[in-house]
Amino acid sequence: MSQWVLISTVATAIGCGLTGGAFYAFSTFIMKAIGSVAPPVGIAAMQSINIVVINPWFMTVLFGPALLGIGLSAYAIANGSREGTGWLLAGALTYTLGTLGVTIAFNVPRNNVLAAVDPDSASGAAVWALYLRAWTFFNHVRTIAAVVAMALLIVAWGKLKYVTSTV
Repeated sequence: MSQWVLISTVATAIGCGLTGGAFYAFSTFIMKAIGSVAPPVGIAAMQSINIVVINPWFMTVLFGPALLGIGLSAYAIANGSREGTGWLLAGALTYTLGTLGVTIAFNVPRNNVLAAVDPDSASGAAVWALYLRAWTFFNHVRTIAAVVAMALLIVAWGKLKYVTSTV
């Protein structure tokens, strides 16, 4: 086994952890704080966050584990009988589907709806009430998926490292 698999597994696990940590902050206190202020203030704050978050640093951490996961998944499928490859595939798929997939399918569309509302309007307040509940629920899902993926990749790394060191 080449070192790229071990290095990519560690890098992917770190990316999953960073993403999970960012989403964890939103699930445990950021959304509660934004939801506790007047709707126009909360809407404007979230609209601003949704613009500022689109930057190379965060996008690399969000998409990087999925991109590395494609290579790791290919390796795992091609080497399915090797110790640790099942864990590797499970980690890559959990992140890609449970974190990135949920983000694209559920959180981003809600962000797009929120971006179109006037924070000071009655319809904006109605959208905000639904947004807070639904967006936060799906954020919990992607947070859990990122953390589970990180754990699976750590186990995979340990098993792959053990196989490498005993060969």
